[in-house]
Amino acid sequence: MILYGISTCDTCKKALKALEAAGHSPQFHDVRANPLSEAEILEFVTDFGGAIINQKSTTWRGASDWLKASEPDEQLKQQPTLMKRPVIRSDQGLTLGWDEAVQAKYL
Repeated sequence: MILYGISTCDTCKKALKALEAAGHSPQFHDVRANPLSEAEILEFVTDFGGAIINQKSTTWRGASDWLKASEPDEQLKQQPTLMKRPVIRSDQGLTLGWDEAVQAKYL
């Protein structure tokens, strides 16, 4: 299991703690320190479309008009922290966010 996020994200911290408490051993992938590969970006955009971009974030609000108008894959290449978090990869596939449905799947 891999949890993609950033180390300063409170939601990612909560998800990691809850997953570990439920007996999982998630590997943390900090997308700020270790940007996503082209293949990972393509996979995330294919699975989640535009939902992969967090348009409610302060990073989004500060983004240039050019970046906001570009495709999600280009947005993630240019600014990895625009990714909605966390993305969790498991044997069951990929999930986005840490809402009740995602928690029910893993906890």
